Amino acid sequence: MFILIITTVVAVLLTGLREVTMSTALQNEDVFNKRAILSALGENLDKSPDVMSDEEVLGVFEDKMEQIVLDMDGEILTDEKAEKIDMAKEKKKPEADRKLPLYVYNAGGEKFYIVSVRGNGLWDEIWGTIALKSDLNTIAGTSFDHKGETPGLGAEIKDNPTFPSRFKGTKIFTEAGEYVGITVRKQGKRNDHEVDGITGATVTADGVTEMLVRGIKYYQPYFDKITKDKKVLGMN
Repeated sequence: MFILIITTVVAVLLTGLREVTMSTALQNEDVFNKRAILSALGENLDKSPDVMSDEEVLGVFEDKMEQIVLDMDGEILTDEKAEKIDMAKEKKKPEADRKLPLYVYNAGGEKFYIVSVRGNGLWDEIWGTIALKSDLNTIAGTSFDHKGETPGLGAEIKDNPTFPSRFKGTKIFTEAGEYVGITVRKQGKRNDHEVDGITGATVTADGVTEMLVRGIKYYQPYFDKITKDKKVLGMN
């Protein structure tokens, strides 16, 4: 009886503590995710996301960030917000049924299109946030994360700041307009569509390549519509 009473009391206390701290935990998770999205913009922000306060991060999303949700045909799903899309859950759906979060950052007239991609590394899932310039071709910045890659090897996609910086200025289309994405090469970069890999992390690097080539292409139906609209309006 004593053990039963103690167990019951502890369970009730833990449940109560969880309920009391739930809103704070959810807010912290929200800020953490938004900070990661902003990290892809890098120097295109007035201030580094790493030193922004939580209020500043939320302020950027409130004042300068448009949130869009797309279906796989590039159609906008109204009444939905990008921050509500869980890419881990979407990855488990049939490809045709997935939803895509898209963030559009307006930096004083210049727009950056931020896409989310998710794939597999050596041990578990990896994911990334990719910011494209308004030409929808040039990468302005990236940020990556992982669930269980090896420290000092595959985990370098997150832990080594030089890795995401290698993507800046790379292009996802050839001069002929062919979509090629970005390839992570262990032999070293050879053109504007490749970046240097990570020594000893070939499987993770291959996972990043697959994730980028496939994941960015998911957004192409919507980007094609934007490009077509710009041409009709006579915009660059």
